[in-house]
Amino acid sequence: MTILVLGGTGKTGRRVVDRLNALGLPVRVGSRPLFDWRDRSTWRTALDGATAVYLAYYPDLTFPGAYEDIKAFTELAVSGGVRRLVLLSGRGEPEAEASERTVQESGAEWTIVRCSWFMQNFSEGFLFDQVLQGVIALPVADVPEPFLDVNDVADVAAAALSRDGHAGRLYELTGPRLLTFAQAAEELSGATGREISSVQVTREEYVTAAVKDGLPQEEAEGLAALFTGILDGRNSSVADGVRQALGRPARDFTDYAAAAAAMWQRP
Repeated sequence: MTILVLGGTGKTGRRVVDRLNALGLPVRVGSRPLFDWRDRSTWRTALDGATAVYLAYYPDLTFPGAYEDIKAFTELAVSGGVRRLVLLSGRGEPEAEASERTVQESGAEWTIVRCSWFMQNFSEGFLFDQVLQGVIALPVADVPEPFLDVNDVADVAAAALSRDGHAGRLYELTGPRLLTFAQAAEELSGATGREISSVQVTREEYVTAAVKDGLPQEEAEGLAALFTGILDGRNSSVADGVRQALGRPARDFTDYAAAAAAMWQRP
């Protein structure tokens, strides 16, 4: 059994790779140049001999073209002998649910890992510099979100890829409690001993600042649309997918902030 992990150097993917390697399973890391979502000529080579795939789409399943890519890749994978698919999906995203259905109807064993907002966006993603500078500026209202530790995502995905009993399951993963971005900033302040605040900006202000910081215009606009869409209160509830999949509770934001605090310390 060879497991192809798409996005194998990303936040979730590299953790999934680590867990599968620890189990002694053969893993293929699907990242550029071996695999590129925008270059379909790379897909067949990456899939050669694979029997299971962790499907993580970059930049997000809500972006234009994502559904078409997932559909085409899934069909190619199953026709080539892939028997197990685990899809990383987003909570409260209608566009993502279309991709979920494609995987569910593929004929392979499937597991959907539908996730809330990642805690690690503050420490490993596009919000790292904002936290370092002390101001988290996003086009989001002051609504609560059940922030999710990426390590929980990786644990669930690795279990679904490597063990029986997860086929045909849709796991909705969240953290154990709700926090607004302002409350998350307070937690980060307490963990780092620095003043970190959260401010609401307009969609246009966010895009302008993100592009100035080096983010491609298309990606900045896509993220802004994502923020103003799913962070509108629709996801302001806690789910129990981590416990359903692993038999333990989800990790808490306070523990995450304490473990990551050193990353935000100024030199």
